[in-house]
Amino acid sequence: MVIEYHPIGEFHTGHSSETGTPRQGALVPDNPGIIEIYPEYQEALKSLEECGYIIVLYHMHMSDHWNALVTPPGAEKELGLFATRSPNRPNSIGFSVIKLLRVEGTMLYLNGVDAFNGTPVLDIKPWLPFDNFN
Repeated sequence: MVIEYHPIGEFHTGHSSETGTPRQGALVPDNPGIIEIYPEYQEALKSLEECGYIIVLYHMHMSDHWNALVTPPGAEKELGLFATRSPNRPNSIGFSVIKLLRVEGTMLYLNGVDAFNGTPVLDIKPWLPFDNFN
C-alpha cells in the first residue's frame, strides 16, 4: 500500500540541524515560529484564530533512520521506540501542540515551536479541552 501526503505549508523557525530544536515545544513555551500556509489552503484557516492552541502534524524531513530500541535523553534504560517521542520513526510524522498567537493572512504566529526551519506541515487541528485527559 502506498500512502501519499502533500504539505499544506511549512514552518519558519530559527532551528536547523546545526542548532537543534527543543526536545518538546512545551519545554520552551516562548520559543517563536511561524507556519506559512500555502495560498490554496487559506480559506481553511477561517476561525482558527479562535483557538488558543493547535495540534500540528508534520513530516520530520531531517529523519533518515530509525531503531526499534532507543534510550531517550535522561532515561536510564532502553525503551521500545513506540514508548518514546524520538523523531526517528518508521514514518517520520511529528506532532506538536503549539500556542497560536495570531493569524495574519496565510501566516500563523506561534509560541512553543520545536520544528526545524522548512519542515513541511501536513495538517492542523484545534486543540480542545477534552484532549487533556486527567
